[in-house]
Amino acid sequence: MKSVLITGANRGLGLGMVNYLIKQNKAQNIFATCRKPSEELNQLAQQNKHLHILQLVFADVKNLESFNDVSSQIGKVVGSDGLNLLMNNAGVTTKFTKLPLVKAEQLLENLTVNTVAPIMLTKSLLPLLKQAAESNSDKPVGAQRALVVNMSSVLGSIAQNDQGGFYPYRCSKAALNAATKSMSIDLKKDNILVASMHPGWVKTDMGGKNAPLDVETSIAGIFATIEKLGEEDSGKFLQYDGTELPW
Repeated sequence: MKSVLITGANRGLGLGMVNYLIKQNKAQNIFATCRKPSEELNQLAQQNKHLHILQLVFADVKNLESFNDVSSQIGKVVGSDGLNLLMNNAGVTTKFTKLPLVKAEQLLENLTVNTVAPIMLTKSLLPLLKQAAESNSDKPVGAQRALVVNMSSVLGSIAQNDQGGFYPYRCSKAALNAATKSMSIDLKKDNILVASMHPGWVKTDMGGKNAPLDVETSIAGIFATIEKLGEEDSGKFLQYDGTELPW
């Protein structure tokens, strides 16, 4: 891949993705977005000229207007090659929330960050994704052309919900899955593949210490799955190891 954009790259899975792409030499240009870069991310950027840090704030709807500026900045770097892979990874969650305790502000924050922001960012980056799909027309539909991966969660699966609760997070990820399906249909004519992916239960600040998967295992599986994705996988909900999940 010539270019990859990863949101939420300051820590956890996002930072792990950046590290993976650098170590594996998988991309010519890596764009890492976050609210405020960590020391580790800054060090990586200093050591790797092809890593570009961009500031994005998802928690406030008003900040979504800045997405077009980010798209312009990326366009200046990638030129006519466009953007091959968009990893909509940034997300927030609330602790287990039963119905009597759920708050409207929790629902709104989760929906803004986990659903609205990925949709609007994809919209802003669409010209760059289309450029990548066109300039790589000799390659099969997938990551070598143009691919959008919406990082979802098994908690967004309605069919597998047997515990209840988690209203803000579940609702936001189920909505993101719905957006993935619509994107896959709308962008098929442009040869842009779109899929939702569950990274597994991972040891991160969000996943907690009891999670069975480490970051490296999850990310290795995510990118192994990404490399295998073809046109027939557009619109699917997949686990990091390639297993298809029910909506």
